[in-house]
Amino acid sequence: MRIGISCYPTYGGSGAVATELGMRLAQRGHEVHFVSYAHPFRLPRFLRNTYFHEIEVSRYPLFEYPPYSLAATVAMHEVATQRHLDLFHVHYAVPHATSAWLAKQMLSEPGELKIVTTLHGTDITLVGQDPSYRSIVKFSIERSDGLTAVSNFLRLQTVATFGCIDCDVRVIPNFVDTEIFYRRPDGYHRNALANPDEKILMHLSNFRPVKRVEDVVRVAARVMENVPARLVLVGDGPDRPRAEERARNLGIGDRVVFLGKQESVAELLGVADLFLLPSESESFGLSALEAMASEVPVVGTRCGGLEEVVEDGVSGRLLPVGAVDAMATAAIDILSNPDRHKQIGAAGRAVSAERYSADRIVAMYEAFYEEVLGR
Repeated sequence: MRIGISCYPTYGGSGAVATELGMRLAQRGHEVHFVSYAHPFRLPRFLRNTYFHEIEVSRYPLFEYPPYSLAATVAMHEVATQRHLDLFHVHYAVPHATSAWLAKQMLSEPGELKIVTTLHGTDITLVGQDPSYRSIVKFSIERSDGLTAVSNFLRLQTVATFGCIDCDVRVIPNFVDTEIFYRRPDGYHRNALANPDEKILMHLSNFRPVKRVEDVVRVAARVMENVPARLVLVGDGPDRPRAEERARNLGIGDRVVFLGKQESVAELLGVADLFLLPSESESFGLSALEAMASEVPVVGTRCGGLEEVVEDGVSGRLLPVGAVDAMATAAIDILSNPDRHKQIGAAGRAVSAERYSADRIVAMYEAFYEEVLGR
């Protein structure tokens, strides 16, 4: 198949999954064309059967806000025409599904190009709730030839939000490459992050309010009162200054490491002892899955899709949103019991390898593509 993939190229779950999916499809012999405004951060500069097409957004004095969605439409149309694409797999309803539909209408034979839209979360739970965008999100979803959601929670949210009872939203979860995410040997990066007697608590996100990064710091501070530990924060975003201030105010500033955005997170997760994800909402929780594959117990919240990934008491612990003391107690319990820590880590690894393996999920997408194409 000739497949176009459009996604945000920046750090985040949707961009990571879209890029990894495209690379896997290319390895299986499909021709894959990435269309985005920048080179996807997980895409190597050269990989057989993969091509990158940049969306160029011109800045004219007439436009106060450059029309990215229209520029994306033009780029998608050009790629679809020149490379004779079978389908476009777009990630996020707005703007990518909207642009793909417009690009399809520009073709001389629109019916020949199919559009598969994957919903990742904020396009439904945040953008879709905004009156300014709700109608265009609904339109883009309903005009897609195939719809997938990364969790059953998100599928139900989509139906409830837009009332599209007839929408066939297929649940195809995110996946993890267990050959990349695995437990690293002792001493691997640990010496640079923590002292030999310290446990490593880790959090990875885009530091947006929904991630509740201040709760990460508060949980870590309580853990440090009982267990020698260091908190490693990977990523960046609007709430980083508040997290830094919270760490200073709690007196743990010297035991919190802010690494910023990192391309190779697998090497970092592979040396962590506990992963903290106290989010207000998660449509899936890819970072939690990557931690599980690395045999790192997860302490998170009961929030939507994360409950489908982490089994409370088996591969981690899930507590109510905002329950900082309860999360800290759970973390201390896991870190203070080596046998329990090892058991939870092994369970997480087993689940990620069996249920969320790259081979299994990519095959599901291939089968869905064939179904949409009517083959």
